[in-house]
Amino acid sequence: MKSFSKFILFCLCLACINCMAQKPVKLSSPNGQIQYTFLLANKAPMYNVLYKGQPLITNSKLGLVFSDGVFENDLTLQKPLFKDTVEDYVLAVGKASHVRDVYKQVTIPLQQPSTGRRVNLEVRTFNDGLAFRYVFLAKPGVDSMVITDENTTFNFTGNPVMRALFLPSYTSSHEGPYMAKPLSEIQEDTLSDMPALFEFSNGTYVGVTEAALLDYAGMYLEKHNGVLVSKLSPWPGQTTVKVRAALPHHSPWRVLLISDRVGALIESNIITSLNAPCKIQNVAWVKPGTSTFPWWNGNVVPDTINAPGNNFVTNKYYIDFCARNHIAYHSVVEYGLHQWYMDDGVGFQPGPLADVTTPVPGLDMKEICDYGKSVGVGIRVWVHFYALYPKLDSAFAIFEKWGLQGMMVDFMDRDDQLMVNMQTEILEKAALHHLHIQFHGAYKPTGLNRTYPNEFTREGTRNYEVNKWGPGLNADHDINMPFTRLLAGSTDYHLGGFRAVADAFYLPQYTRPLMLGTRCHMLAMYVVLQNAVSMVCDYPAAYEGQPGFEFIQQVPTNWDETKVPDAKTGEYVAIARRQGDDWYIGAITNHEARQLSIPLSFLGDGSYTADIYSDAKDVLSQPNHLDKQTRHVSKADTITVWLAGGGGAAVIIRK
Repeated sequence: MKSFSKFILFCLCLACINCMAQKPVKLSSPNGQIQYTFLLANKAPMYNVLYKGQPLITNSKLGLVFSDGVFENDLTLQKPLFKDTVEDYVLAVGKASHVRDVYKQVTIPLQQPSTGRRVNLEVRTFNDGLAFRYVFLAKPGVDSMVITDENTTFNFTGNPVMRALFLPSYTSSHEGPYMAKPLSEIQEDTLSDMPALFEFSNGTYVGVTEAALLDYAGMYLEKHNGVLVSKLSPWPGQTTVKVRAALPHHSPWRVLLISDRVGALIESNIITSLNAPCKIQNVAWVKPGTSTFPWWNGNVVPDTINAPGNNFVTNKYYIDFCARNHIAYHSVVEYGLHQWYMDDGVGFQPGPLADVTTPVPGLDMKEICDYGKSVGVGIRVWVHFYALYPKLDSAFAIFEKWGLQGMMVDFMDRDDQLMVNMQTEILEKAALHHLHIQFHGAYKPTGLNRTYPNEFTREGTRNYEVNKWGPGLNADHDINMPFTRLLAGSTDYHLGGFRAVADAFYLPQYTRPLMLGTRCHMLAMYVVLQNAVSMVCDYPAAYEGQPGFEFIQQVPTNWDETKVPDAKTGEYVAIARRQGDDWYIGAITNHEARQLSIPLSFLGDGSYTADIYSDAKDVLSQPNHLDKQTRHVSKADTITVWLAGGGGAAVIIRK
């Protein structure tokens, strides 16, 4: 009888343990407003997300497909491990110089007894969002893996408006118009780039992107049966293999930025917080700043220049302009549609004899770098990725010997695992030679500016370069950037066009391109966008003596703090950024005119002087006109500005 009683007690204990194993794992944000719940339903993993008690994501399945089996059923849950963390760190480049992030974390160990495969799900909750990733563990006799699909799903409740860039394929420069549609109206199997913004009817916003993309494939979203499912960029030349890796390994973080104030998503530092600390011991050489990019204006020089071209005298003209006007860098790009380096290719595409280590005849890069250094101007170059990468080590050594300080690397148009690894290699090796990197024709940033602060910026968005050959970008395109692409980080535009015209007078011009929108809209974009190497793309005579140019001369490209006093998706935004004691505000609107009242509660104590640039009353016919006023302000004040349709306002506030 006693033996039978012990058996019953043992069975009850086993049942109790089994019940505990099936109990949902819950993790709340430090302020309690966000709740993540993980559970195994019929041994299949899924999760839910609540914000302020309201469901945002429900019964969303998680799964992984390996070359040797599926990891999304017949799973068991081991004991979760919880921890709370407060992290303080410094960013050499970014929207804030000092970040203090408080988060909670749970590690959820999952095992598939039938295969012996083990995967941990790591989840972190912050006050402004959450993130999770897969950690792939080794098992006896197995030290590598091949992933063919990652079935992470996002089953949003209700019918939020999705604002995103839709793409025809994974091979993409990530440049196109952003669309805003209710989720129910988005076609099935449409490939969506990230970041994507979801706006719920109750005023909640969710931004979806990824962080710490290293040795993995870039992720997209695709709708299947009304649910968004992750899609990974495949290795080139086939469609099956997405990731090959040695074990242990981990995926990037899948990030949900969450708030009922859309500006909080722009302010968030979650993406850099999810990256590894800085790997560069000495960052004193990392110096953000504005830069010329004469390709955009057509390499315009005055008639007095003797023999303009890929030569010293042409570059000296731009370097002297930089020295006079506090512009940190001059970019050597091309002249007459030929790169500055030897290349037998056509249309900027490298030929078989392309050589980025050999300038064209008549161009002495060391002479240009030496002259720039003598007047306090750094020199950068443009290079085609496929011309640079085969000579990476020798090229970087020669670039450092010449005295170059950075470069734009262009035309990658991929984010498969191989390309991701090649870009990481570029950052690592460039840092050894004190070179900063500006990626064009590239995917979104994922916060690597924390780990490799020599990653200054990324393009990955349609911008004013298209004004050279097609319909000009207007304010309705620009206003999408803060609520989509900017959520991921630094956003590179060809900024600085100073020849705005009324819509009826616009036409494409390869040389001296025209602009839509007002000059104040252009000035504001230098603050609205985060970019450590903002371009000053027009030619010197287009700027000097022109109203508003003094704002470009003064605006920083690296920030200590970022605030968003006011914003409405698709309509307007006002972003304030601080460097030292000074604040800079950029406000832009869509095609509609409006009056904005910007509270200055973000200021410190004391009195400040504000220089306010706003649209003149005649900008409908004279879009380059602006009004400038100076007034004394404090944190108790509000600045009220009028924005014309397609207009903007720019403000400098000094202590």
